[in-house]
This record gives sequence, C-alpha cells and structure tokens, in this order.
Amino acid sequence: MTNSSRECSFTDIDRLAKALQFGISIPTFILGLLLNTLALYVFCCFWKKQTKTSVYMINLALADMLLILSLPLKLYYSVTEAPGLLCSFIQSLYFVNMYGSIFIIVCITVDRYICIRYPFEGRANQSPKWAVLVCGFIWAVAWLCSIPLYVFQDKECLKCFHNMSSITWSTPMIVSVEIFGFLIPLTVMVFCCAQNICTLLNHRSQTERLIESSGSLRVIMNLVVFLVCFTPIHLGICLQCLVRQNMIEDCSLKQTISLFIQVSMTLANLNCCLDAIFYYFAATQFREKTHLRNLIPLCPVLKPCPV
Repeated sequence: MTNSSRECSFTDIDRLAKALQFGISIPTFILGLLLNTLALYVFCCFWKKQTKTSVYMINLALADMLLILSLPLKLYYSVTEAPGLLCSFIQSLYFVNMYGSIFIIVCITVDRYICIRYPFEGRANQSPKWAVLVCGFIWAVAWLCSIPLYVFQDKECLKCFHNMSSITWSTPMIVSVEIFGFLIPLTVMVFCCAQNICTLLNHRSQTERLIESSGSLRVIMNLVVFLVCFTPIHLGICLQCLVRQNMIEDCSLKQTISLFIQVSMTLANLNCCLDAIFYYFAATQFREKTHLRNLIPLCPVLKPCPV
C-alpha cells in the first residue's frame, strides 16, 4: 500500500453503505423469507409429480432460502468482529448459495430452451434423476470453490466480508470468478433466449406462437433478473480487484468503488425475491396451488404432505 492509500479514509463511505444495506436488506429478508417459504411449501407439499423442472425449482428455492437466512449474520458480523472460522463459514454460506442460485437458474433456462427448441424430446424426457445429479454436482462444486474463503483471509481484519486477503483478490482468482461465475452463465442464457425468440418468430401457426411465447417469456424473465441482480456485483468485483492491485490510486474513485460493491452486493440479494415471481410465471401448477383456498388447511405437522 502507498502512503496515499493509507490516507484514504473509508469511514463515511462505510457508514453510508451500512445504512443502505440495512435499508434494503431488512425488507429483502422479510419478503424473501415469506416468498421462499411459500415456494418450498408448495413444491414439497402439493407438487403431485416430481419432474426436472420441479427439482431445479426446489433447489433454487432452497439456495435462496439459505442465502436469505444468512443475511442477518452477514449484516451483524460486517460491523462486529467475529471468530475467523465463523466468519469464513458465513462468507461461504452467502457466496455458495449465490453462485448455486446462478447455476441452477442457468439449468432451468437450458431446460426451457430444450423444451421449446425440441418439444417432443424435451417433454418426453422429464425424469428428475438427471436434475438431481446436476444439482448435486452444482452444490458440491460451489462448496469446493468456497475453500479459499477459509484459507485466504486477512488475520488483521475480523469483520466478515472485509477480511479477504490479497491472494483472494489476485488477478487469476478474480478472472476465474468473473468467467465461470458470470460470463459463461450469461452467455448461455443470452444464447437460449435468442434461440427461443427465433423459434417463436419462425412458427407460422398462431396456436404454436401462443404456446411457445409462454416458454420464451420465462427465459426472458430469467435473463432480465440475472442481468439486474448479478451484473452490478460482478462489475464491482472487477473494479475492486483493480483497486487491490494498486491500478487505481485516486482516493475518491476508490471510495466510489467501495460504496458501489457494497451496495451492488445488497442489490444482488433481491434475486431471492424475484426468483419467487419467476416461480409463479414458470409453473402452471405453482399458480394453481398458490390460490388461498388450496393452501388451507396446511399440511399436518405430524403427517406426510400429500403427493
């Protein structure tokens, strides 16, 4: 660090960032907890037949729920010192579920693309076994990739999400995160979205257009949610990497980047709420089962839920 870097104060920026984080995260926590609890309840209790789509959606709701539950710990220990191991676990819980959510969204998008592009093959192959294996692989890789959060952390800083070492912010590490965690999923989703639109435009029959437009709308919604929630945080990670590599020396610019990455991380959490809106539009059976009359009475606690 240079002398100018040490003289650059982030006290006011951190104070403003924390105010914005609490202002956004508290409503996000409440709404996300309610919506994802409802989603998991409907998927587990009322979904009569498990398919690839339902497996993906259950895993997506679970990832969103775990991320939502990590928010209070994230907020508390971002301003309070925490034991190193606990801090690493909170960080890994947050990022594992964020990237788990990203890749499950990609899987749903690809699944929708196959059903629209190749309708007979897609609808004939709805066995959930492949989806279970894919989701298991995603969870295993996500937790494996969280190991650096346990190994590389700044021992001098005990506040969570502020204690990542220079090794974690190294160029190879950040480039890997940007490529595999954002650019590749984004490319796949853009491709699927474009192909679905082309398929829709090529249909001559009005009936075919109406049927396929529903599926295309789902994929477009997926892409919009992805762009809104995850583009800012990955841009912020890239900019913060430049700061850590001393490629940006202007103090005011560093402060702006610090504020941007903290706020963009908070905005990324909105994905947990927006996913629930996607559930509603993505699954006819979910829309049917979320009617109030279908949710009462609730599943008995001591009895298995109906299938």
